[in-house]
Amino acid sequence: MTDAPPMPPPVVGFEHVAKWYGQVIGLVDATVGIGPGVTGLLGPNGAGKSTFLKLLTGQLQPSQGTVRLLGVDPFADTSVHARVGFLPEQDSFYEEMTGRAFVRFLAGLHGCAARADAALERVGLADAARRRIRTYSKGMRQRVKLAQAIAHDPEVLILDEPLTGMDPVARRQMIDLMRDFEKRGATVIVSSHILHEVEAMTDRVILLYQGRVRAVGTREEIRGLLDTHPHQIRVHSARPRDLARTLLELPGVVGVRLDDGSVHVDTTDPEAVYDRLPRCVLEEGLPVEGLEAADVGLDAIFDYLVK
Repeated sequence: MTDAPPMPPPVVGFEHVAKWYGQVIGLVDATVGIGPGVTGLLGPNGAGKSTFLKLLTGQLQPSQGTVRLLGVDPFADTSVHARVGFLPEQDSFYEEMTGRAFVRFLAGLHGCAARADAALERVGLADAARRRIRTYSKGMRQRVKLAQAIAHDPEVLILDEPLTGMDPVARRQMIDLMRDFEKRGATVIVSSHILHEVEAMTDRVILLYQGRVRAVGTREEIRGLLDTHPHQIRVHSARPRDLARTLLELPGVVGVRLDDGSVHVDTTDPEAVYDRLPRCVLEEGLPVEGLEAADVGLDAIFDYLVK
């Protein structure tokens, strides 16, 4: 019997990483690995997301711990930057340049200036490529930043609040582009403080709060770690009071709440509720128009983790 081959190292690896600015702590003891696919970096403003990304892109050196990007230290080995695309949150343009000139200039640093037009086309900015950047809207500025990030076809794409200022059509195009990179085996890391945006992009998340990594995994994996918290189920009925009395008798139900024709159920055993509810409905003759889990979204999970 032969030994199994060793697992390849993660594309991104943080090992007990901390970063502080004088008395201000930006990141605390972060240990996490990120592989190919789209991963959301989620947290409110001030959670440490920007510090995390600046460490990852080699803009900052950790105060302690080790950061690895594609197997190397991104602060010490700048050659890895040629394999990475980065869309920063803050704008930093030469305002008098056209969009095309700006993207060609940055793509030229990677030796691929000829790909600038294709990148602009890909992000839907070809028609405005000859305009000066100072005339661009916020959404167009986001697009030109994205174009320079993808022009060299990077292995790792790092996007800091990429959907800011974009209209719904542009947001959809941005998400489709991320998924296209994912299909080709790239690693995409997307930072956002808006929960529903992360859910639209990916199921894999890293939750940051007050400089600490609170959870890592899919929504289901993270929710599975929270068994000490009651799960919430919402049941819609034309007789919510009668239904609430019946549901309170089920094992594992620790509370119910009425809300505009719905019964919100708190339970430590949701499977038991799902299993026994149909029988209760039939025996009691109670009408049920709908049933849904009320806390599978990232917003509910995040609330649990930070309280």
